[in-house]
Amino acid sequence: MGLVLVGFFLGRKLPATFPPRLGQLLFWVGVPISIVAFLRQADLSAQIWIAPAIAYIAIFLGAFLAWLAIKGQAYLTHTTFQHPTQGSLILSAMVGNTGYIGFPVTLAMVGKDYFAWALFYDLLGTVFGAYGLGVALASRFGGGKANSWQMAKAIFINPALWSFGIGLWFRQVHLHPTVEFYLENLAWVAVALSLVLIGMRLSLLNSWHRLPQAGVSLAIKMVLVPLMVGLTLPFFGITGSPAKVIVLQMAMPPAFATMVLAETFNLDRELAVTSLAVGVMLLLLTLPVWLWLF
Repeated sequence: MGLVLVGFFLGRKLPATFPPRLGQLLFWVGVPISIVAFLRQADLSAQIWIAPAIAYIAIFLGAFLAWLAIKGQAYLTHTTFQHPTQGSLILSAMVGNTGYIGFPVTLAMVGKDYFAWALFYDLLGTVFGAYGLGVALASRFGGGKANSWQMAKAIFINPALWSFGIGLWFRQVHLHPTVEFYLENLAWVAVALSLVLIGMRLSLLNSWHRLPQAGVSLAIKMVLVPLMVGLTLPFFGITGSPAKVIVLQMAMPPAFATMVLAETFNLDRELAVTSLAVGVMLLLLTLPVWLWLF
């Protein structure tokens, strides 16, 4: 909360060009360093490969429930949302911010030992869900056209994926304790800056006209999906701290990718922005509930 508030204050004071530059720095340098550093201490012996599978279940369930909500609204009120609004509502309900918010929350609430669960969920689940299925849906409901090459480029040029592979190999490399110390501290600095960046971006958002529709997508994304899928995790053999990590990742607010896709494919930008901003604030209320339940 403190770091996000610092970012919110700085976002009001610093030039508007600063948050995008900080975002680029974190995207290309900060997050990759964090992934490499925390992977060195993560436990990879468990069945962490099931994390991306759970991510896809959550993504498809969120999209399906959002589609049901759209159909239900049309049936009950005899009116229907415009296609761009439908697209933004579905995207906000299915893709979460499992990186910039999910990683710090996991590290703070569960610890570094289980970071790999969050990492696999994000990189092998959310990233492909956002820039794969998300692009296809945005193209379907918006005015833009899906470009297969751009979709593949968005996924495979993602430095987080490359640092994931490097981090797995780097686990075998012995480092001097001093180097290990500075590497870990750089990783924590990147985590802190990612939360500051969230606050900066929130300070620049000023659209609140789509609260009812945003409420529908957030109820699905941050309440129904984590609860429904979370209760089934024991059937997959996932309990304890790994289950907590998975639930926390599922319960993250909508991803910034939803705003990018809304801009690119002419979806409902106001709904995407409102869902993102309200979701971050709502997390302060839902996070203790998930920690208590799981």
